[in-house]
Amino acid sequence: MTSFPFIKATFPDPDMNPRQMARRLVLHLLRLRADRTGVELPKCDDEELHDRACMDRIEDVHISREDHKRADRRANRVFDRILRESGLGHLDRSDRDRLSALKDGVHLARISDEHQADDLAAALHAEMPWMAAATEYAWRAMRRSVREGHAGFRLPPVILDGPPGIGKTRWVRRLGDLVGAPSIVIDATGEASSFGVVGCQRGWSSARPGRVLEFILARLTGNPFIVIDELDKAGHVRSDKGHPFGLAEGLLPLLEPGTAVDWTCPYFRVRFDMSLLSWVLLTNTVTPLPEPLLSRCTILRLQEVDLPELIAFAEREGRARALSEASIHSITDALAAVAPHAPARPSLRTVLRMLDRAADLENRPMVM
Repeated sequence: MTSFPFIKATFPDPDMNPRQMARRLVLHLLRLRADRTGVELPKCDDEELHDRACMDRIEDVHISREDHKRADRRANRVFDRILRESGLGHLDRSDRDRLSALKDGVHLARISDEHQADDLAAALHAEMPWMAAATEYAWRAMRRSVREGHAGFRLPPVILDGPPGIGKTRWVRRLGDLVGAPSIVIDATGEASSFGVVGCQRGWSSARPGRVLEFILARLTGNPFIVIDELDKAGHVRSDKGHPFGLAEGLLPLLEPGTAVDWTCPYFRVRFDMSLLSWVLLTNTVTPLPEPLLSRCTILRLQEVDLPELIAFAEREGRARALSEASIHSITDALAAVAPHAPARPSLRTVLRMLDRAADLENRPMVM
């Protein structure tokens, strides 16, 4: 992983506070007056020298109360200017401390070479072959990031459109694990507006930075996978004046690298480089989504998982979980017994529940 300057602000030296600056100004004034009058100052450290000056225990060199006040005023003016130039001057101490976790940059997951890209894509395809279209999209993006020398891996915005229960979320999480980037899944049905995802301006009772930025602050990573689940069910939100601020509209500046690279958080009012985030939007239909959002994404249409693929997945996953062969055979036999054209077909979600149930049964306590 490499380090990346995610926040577009500078952090003042923690020791450079108004009090310390005022002490240095007083010491500087003390030495100037001592030189002018030819007085030799006591040989001691700055701390003791400052204390003696404050108690007026240095003969022929006097630092008055007014001198201290002038030093305090000047130190405060200098400190305020440093804060303004840092881009953090409008924040209170607690918010500056919160953002200070970003001062040394964040980590980036990257693809080292095209051979690694090939290996990762092959591993992903072997686990979920029915997601071949999505895996090929990720494979090409990984190879492109190597060829173009990207600082970190970024999956261009993509919409995985397909029926529920085929493993879209699982696929993204697995891709993140293979690449080495964390992922967060946000349920769009619980985030009708964009505020919860991208943040809300101060002044509202629910004001907060937004789940995406909070996740980056917690994990200190600059290119996580952001998964918006069931985006087609997010609904549309408008202000009293008719301005849209739904989730889909709030994502637009973050999906475009040209605007994401200099994105301003509405809560902190500080600029961040969000251009390396990987946005994966999951839908069952793209019909309700606005055209501006669709134009910023590649749409991959996925199909149901075939029964043979579900059976093969159950075998692989059962062995990965160290289930007994008897449990694995019970699950695969139950799946094989389903009629090919049955109206209620099992999904990947169904198979995972069966695997969980088998694991629970095998690990239940023995009755004495």
